[in-house]
Amino acid sequence: MQYSDHSGIAAFRSRQQVMRFDSALRRAGIRSEIVSTPKDVSVGCGLSVAFDPRDAAAVMDIYQRSRPGNLIGFYQVVRMPGRGAQVRPMIM
Repeated sequence: MQYSDHSGIAAFRSRQQVMRFDSALRRAGIRSEIVSTPKDVSVGCGLSVAFDPRDAAAVMDIYQRSRPGNLIGFYQVVRMPGRGAQVRPMIM
């Protein structure tokens, strides 16, 4: 999975929490990938978990059940041709 034109990301302050949340998503059958956190989300450990935004409800449900901690937030990354990527908070 690569960032598509639209991707969801979960940004954490801890690499351990990134790994834990990625594992929880994969166990639930949700495609995810550990990626570099976009520079617009400047706080954190530098890694995030990317997922398809169509899976956002399931991702949030898994977050609520697993509570991995150290979450900065959920964001949507929208790639704009010629303008790079825009990052905005994901409303779920």
